[in-house]
Amino acid sequence: MSKEKTTTPEAWEVKDRTYLLTGQHNPLTYTISSRHSRRFPLLWFDVDLKEQRELRYATNQNSPFMDEQKGEATLGHIMFLNGTLTVPKEKQNLQKLLSLYHPMLNKKYREFSAVQKATNELDTLEAQVTAMNAAMTMDIDQAEAIIRVEVGSKASKMTSKEIKRDLLLFARSNPGLFLELANDENVQLRNFAIKACEANIIKLSQDQRDFKWASNGKKLMTVPFDENPYSAMAAFFKTDEGVEIFQSIEKKFQ
Repeated sequence: MSKEKTTTPEAWEVKDRTYLLTGQHNPLTYTISSRHSRRFPLLWFDVDLKEQRELRYATNQNSPFMDEQKGEATLGHIMFLNGTLTVPKEKQNLQKLLSLYHPMLNKKYREFSAVQKATNELDTLEAQVTAMNAAMTMDIDQAEAIIRVEVGSKASKMTSKEIKRDLLLFARSNPGLFLELANDENVQLRNFAIKACEANIIKLSQDQRDFKWASNGKKLMTVPFDENPYSAMAAFFKTDEGVEIFQSIEKKFQ
């Protein structure tokens, strides 16, 4: 995803602007600080002057900097309604405070950009296409390994068409995670270990500390403390000893 672009004084454009609260929850009303106080500092460091400058939203002043404001100041509130604040082009002082200097910019709120929105949507669509193309050509074993991450043991009872369908839906809904899993060889090895247990080729002890051959109870490996046993087994399969075990299990599947 593309990052939010920050407006600069040099590129300033006079226009109506809209600001949106970040996060998933939009309260009915939300107020951000509009003047400096000890409890809610509202300062901006001026690189040219090499000093902190106090900010203040005054409805009857042209500048958001207190040191540039003259005469009596009529202080205003900065309030979002349902997560949105629209500021007309006539309120340049408030726009500049929100777009250039306010410390909560891109933390509590962001400036809406139609261009940025289109760019983000294009990035998402391109990621979805890439992920779904990968899903379409993926072999069933790798597909099952990825789906198992999402649905757990239910994957063992799914038909190949069900796995393919869910794989495509997963690729479309979460392309980033899908592509990450598709390129993670540990996911396939983890699935291999689970299938070996389901096929009663190997077994995991009740305390989930040891893997053993199901046929004779001989221990294959001990699971490191506080680690997922199947993730540990996947890592073990990549060791010299583990490769031989993997090959032996693979032959028993045939």
